[in-house]
Amino acid sequence: MNKRYGNLTIIIPTLNEQGNIGRVIGRLDEMYPGVRIIVADDGSMDNTEKEVRAASKRIDVTFFDRRKMRVHGLTASVVDASLLARTDYIVVMDGDMQHPPELVGSMYRKLSEYDIVIGVRIEVKNWGLHRIILSKGMAIISYTVFRARGKPVTRDMMSGFFGIRAGIIKGLARRRRKGFVMHGYKVLLDILRMADPGVSICEVEYSTFHRRLYGRSKLKIRRMIEVLESTFRG
Repeated sequence: MNKRYGNLTIIIPTLNEQGNIGRVIGRLDEMYPGVRIIVADDGSMDNTEKEVRAASKRIDVTFFDRRKMRVHGLTASVVDASLLARTDYIVVMDGDMQHPPELVGSMYRKLSEYDIVIGVRIEVKNWGLHRIILSKGMAIISYTVFRARGKPVTRDMMSGFFGIRAGIIKGLARRRRKGFVMHGYKVLLDILRMADPGVSICEVEYSTFHRRLYGRSKLKIRRMIEVLESTFRG
């Protein structure tokens, strides 16, 4: 069996993604033989679990049920799932088809040279003006604060699509767990804030932020407050 991507775990945090998750898993399995997938579900009330369980009969995918966890949030889902990974490299991506699976292979290859590889959006489609202003405003604030503090930065501070060496995120999860805004949803911000200044970063551009095929965006004002918390936490 071809295990070309056997040293890679893809973590997909989910919340009510029954219409998307099966497609995402299928494409990843088709494109990356041997890859391991962890679906970290934060208490979906739809058929997300059913879709993943069905896929697990033919694909190396684990359904990580977090519904009884004390703390809920995308960040908590990713951090907890990272501790389950048994590979040297991890890629974190959404389960709603907004992050292109085609980019995962490039991220994986670059992780042999860099500590963190970040998917950077150079074109955003199908967003309303309100969402664009909020997202760009939060990104500028985070970038400015991190630069002033001498922290690692990226052109896309709000990115939820990134690859990382497993040892880094696991180390942060074990040593500085309280540094994560666990109920938040921008885990990369927390990682950059806590990572060593010398961490090596590579950016991989993609031009289209795909429209969700099913479901609704979870971006709300409350999420913006959580971004500020991730930015300014000591």
